[in-house]
Amino acid sequence: MSATSDTVRRLTVGDIAKLHADGQRIAMLTAYDFPTAKLLDEAGIPLLLVGDSLGRAMLGYENEIPVSMADMLHHTAAVTRGAKRALVVGDMPFLSYSTPDIAVANGGRFLSEAGAQAVKVEGGVRTQRAIEALVKAGIPTMGHIGWTPQAANAAGKVRVLGKNRGQARALLHDALAVQEAGGFAIVLELVPEQLAAAITDRLRIPTIGIGAGPGCSGQVQVITDLLGIDAWHPRHSKPYADLRGTILAAATAYADDVAAGTFPGPEQTVRMDDEILDEVLGRTERDRGAGDLIPEGIPLDRDL
Repeated sequence: MSATSDTVRRLTVGDIAKLHADGQRIAMLTAYDFPTAKLLDEAGIPLLLVGDSLGRAMLGYENEIPVSMADMLHHTAAVTRGAKRALVVGDMPFLSYSTPDIAVANGGRFLSEAGAQAVKVEGGVRTQRAIEALVKAGIPTMGHIGWTPQAANAAGKVRVLGKNRGQARALLHDALAVQEAGGFAIVLELVPEQLAAAITDRLRIPTIGIGAGPGCSGQVQVITDLLGIDAWHPRHSKPYADLRGTILAAATAYADDVAAGTFPGPEQTVRMDDEILDEVLGRTERDRGAGDLIPEGIPLDRDL
């Protein structure tokens, strides 16, 4: 499944299941735009999530709750145009899957309008019926349990869930509910590593961890955290680049060159034939001779 093969085939949930069955760790990253998706696809990332983290990472919202279906469809379509091989998962936004019928209607739009191959919904037991309806409608669905950003107003501050007996049992039930509903994978977010590993061992489908330790079947990171766009990043992330520093340095250098008049230089400038310019501006002998004549026309003192 090389990303550099002449004939690029889009991955399917069957391919993801095979990676899991073969014991390969699965890398997933978020993507929100065409150029980033194209690069991640070239790098061979098999799963791209157009997450509702779009709200914080790209749109400047305080949290994920204001993100709309229109936002998600717009950005998912851009990602699917950029990625030719990766399986693209569209994150269903707040209240877009509140009932099974609403879930199917909105989930179908991710596939038919935005070109995604799958969707993701938060919750386990509480969204089991929605997941079942999506899967029965032919919409591959990924679950998401643990810390679920769309429930932030009810859950309070961001924190690890599953440290006590009740929460741990609830998360195990949630994971099993997603699997039994037909989900092809499940995100575990901010879950203690021992619990995440135990859940992974008890499931037939892959788990994708974020802040859930190395015992999951794969990992997902928000692309802006991976690239070091912000000065701050969450504990569970690891910046693999310093794009903040790179972009600041580039923008500062550009502004300095503009102020100094050194940009654009000869390499960025196009010239024309000087003789043609002289003709256009009336600098030739013929133009100067013609200028001595007073052309006929409307008298300047005529009352118009």
